[in-house]
Amino acid sequence: MNEIVPVISATGLFTPAESISNEELVESFNAYVARFNADHAAEIAAGMVSELAPSSCEFIEKASGIKSRYVMSKAALLDPEIMTPRWPERPDDELSVLAEMGVLAARDALERAGRQASDVDAVLCAASNMQRPYPAMAIEIQAALGIEGFGFDMNVACSSATFGIQTAADFIRAGHARSVLVVSPEICTGHNNMRSRDSHFIFGDVATAVLVEARDLAPADHWEIVGTRLKTVFSNNIRNNFGFLNCATPETIGAPDKLFVQEGRKVFKEVVPMVAAMIAQHSGDLGIDPAGLRRLWLHQANQGMNRLIAQRVLGHEANEDESPTVLDTYGNTSSAGSIIAFHLNNADLAAGDTGVICSFGAGYSAGTVFVRKAA
Repeated sequence: MNEIVPVISATGLFTPAESISNEELVESFNAYVARFNADHAAEIAAGMVSELAPSSCEFIEKASGIKSRYVMSKAALLDPEIMTPRWPERPDDELSVLAEMGVLAARDALERAGRQASDVDAVLCAASNMQRPYPAMAIEIQAALGIEGFGFDMNVACSSATFGIQTAADFIRAGHARSVLVVSPEICTGHNNMRSRDSHFIFGDVATAVLVEARDLAPADHWEIVGTRLKTVFSNNIRNNFGFLNCATPETIGAPDKLFVQEGRKVFKEVVPMVAAMIAQHSGDLGIDPAGLRRLWLHQANQGMNRLIAQRVLGHEANEDESPTVLDTYGNTSSAGSIIAFHLNNADLAAGDTGVICSFGAGYSAGTVFVRKAA
């Protein structure tokens, strides 16, 4: 019996129509800071409340490399009175916001592969935060696309997409499916604390899709999945405590830990060597010289982290061609980041070129997907 080889047939991308520049974000944040400090002037003078510090474009770009980010709800995010996404709640018989984003990305992937929804066997919705506990977002996306088969949600924070790709590849190798959509709709602004100077600039919104199929189904222009590897190490250094057991009491509503919180320096110190070693070891196990990788499509969280990881893997400081960046215009889009980087920066590679899609984030979680352009 011939081995079934999984490949990436195509990827898809949905980018929101609106974006927020650093200048706009800083203006909004500093207006909130000025108002807060004025309203709490007496408590600040008495040492009972800490005075808030303003943000700046220079601070944001130095800390992250981000210059702008796409968002689903610009006006509300920039309103100093709100600073969270807002849109009318949809009735149950309407497509939810997250599913709508996922459907648009999925259709883009299907069109690029020349496929119909009827060709797909399964949908995995792999994202860092779901709009609701149930019904599964994947099943709603599946129904909206008209796909037979099955679907389910999975959450491994910023590594959700790479974990989804391995899961899809495993289904195909085992014969449980021949065509699987891994969809990652991310409204990251919904779990960001826009009132925190340390994180108000980090996240953006987007959706990606990856069509993973058996090689005999794939179009000529596809990517062989050479190998996948997953790793998790428990850490509290990136955390979000929001949940149905603790989000509705007077004591917890609006508490900072019900949004994204992180110990950024600890994350940098611990994740960079872990991910660099993981890529190098997986590359060696596959018989691939890591220094010879044509391109690294890394998770788009922090410019400094990516620079150092790429340098450790390649043995020299990577240029934009070797390790492309989308962080500057998309911000951190959680699980979608490395897929956006791959989607926008793979057409120029030649047959036989090998690269790695790599994610890393809360958990800690990390995933590597080594791919080779079809000959």
